[in-house]
Amino acid sequence: MNPDLPLDQAYGSSDGADASIIDFDGADLDDIDQARADEYALFALLLLKPPDSGFLTRLARLQDSSDTPLGRAHAALGRAAACTCADDINREYFELFIGVGRGELLPYASYYLTGFLNERPLARLRQDMMRLGIERAAGHCDPEDHLGTLCEIMSGFASIHFEVAAGEEQAFFERHLAPWAGRFFGDLESAKTAKFYRSVGVAGRTFIDIETEAFAMETRRSA
Repeated sequence: MNPDLPLDQAYGSSDGADASIIDFDGADLDDIDQARADEYALFALLLLKPPDSGFLTRLARLQDSSDTPLGRAHAALGRAAACTCADDINREYFELFIGVGRGELLPYASYYLTGFLNERPLARLRQDMMRLGIERAAGHCDPEDHLGTLCEIMSGFASIHFEVAAGEEQAFFERHLAPWAGRFFGDLESAKTAKFYRSVGVAGRTFIDIETEAFAMETRRSA
């Protein structure tokens, strides 16, 4: 992200496509938090399960007229969705994240930060979730430090679905996503079995860079 680029330009405009893709109602949010909530929700959906044919059709309409890194990543994601089918993505998702024994990538904070699953990063996350009054959604069987779940939580913060004290959203991002989410998306971008999900990796890495810089700017303003 260009640190001199205003935040509304950094996030870009997708001509309303994002909101239609995820059916997110953020009428009471400003444009930046609306865009952030949509973006996090999009990554949560793509990481927690493979998109079905209906979602792929909506993704294929994703266009972004803004000449920004994130805008170009959105357009590439839309093109990738238009060039594949749900069956192919199901197989790709399985090879990437599940596999026979294990997938090529493990999208968990504990693994990325310690090399093992269910370690201290997960315990710290659960403590913070309990303190903030956030519970794991029904039907989720993965540990809570799955990046898709973390993106769901960040979407909840941005959309004010989770009401927390000032500074808690930034603290959560810096503790639970910033140390590893960008690295994971970079690994996804270059994964051997990634085709459609390569474009997800590019968009995710770009977005995490923007969020990291935005929170750093907020810290500098508050200093």
